[in-house]
Amino acid sequence: MEKPLANRIALVTGASRGIGHAIALALAKDGAHVIAVARTVGGLEELDDAIKAAGGSMTGVPLDVRDTDGLARLAATINERYGRLDILIGNAALVGSNSPLDHFQPKEWDDVMAVNVTANWQLIRHMHALLLRSDAGRVLFLTSGAGNSPRAYRGLYAATKAALDAIARVYAQETAATKIRVNLFNPGPTRTTMRAAVMPGEDPMTLPTPEDVAATIPPLCAPGFDETGKLYDFRFKKLLSFRPPA
Repeated sequence: MEKPLANRIALVTGASRGIGHAIALALAKDGAHVIAVARTVGGLEELDDAIKAAGGSMTGVPLDVRDTDGLARLAATINERYGRLDILIGNAALVGSNSPLDHFQPKEWDDVMAVNVTANWQLIRHMHALLLRSDAGRVLFLTSGAGNSPRAYRGLYAATKAALDAIARVYAQETAATKIRVNLFNPGPTRTTMRAAVMPGEDPMTLPTPEDVAATIPPLCAPGFDETGKLYDFRFKKLLSFRPPA
């Protein structure tokens, strides 16, 4: 029996650990060839071992998503090798520190914005033409409730997720007449290293694992999934409409 994502080409950023690692593995188990992007070579090697053990295939790309020229080269390589991109998962993110807005240093502000916002725009910029060549391009950006419900001392992270939500909403509208479908995915609190850094007093065993979260993502990337401009909230296990434009 053919797997649901057989012969699909999927690009996943931040794939070396946490939710990104689990997403890459879940997509590969469902038949996709995963192009896994991350900064750490060791993490990519561990992912490759896990995917091979599951009978899947991947190409590891050691790359910082802030490297715009690197993303351009990656797009050119994907075009040369496959001629298209079927699935784009924008997962890479930095959480930033817990600080009052006036305490953030410019370098931290710029770094978090570069990864969480600008890199995802650069992915759209460089991968859009490849997604158009797919018979069913699927784009999923990982977001957070922080964008809609910001909290004191989490202003930087909240600002980046609000910006990402806006980018996804616009891209969904701009591609509505094409075969590209663009959605957001909110995993909610998850048992990751990033979460532990932000919430050190929280019991991680009360949270779902990255594998739990990632298991719900492949169906949202399938050719038959035709929704666009929606938010899938893992906690509620359902699609939600974006807030109406102001």
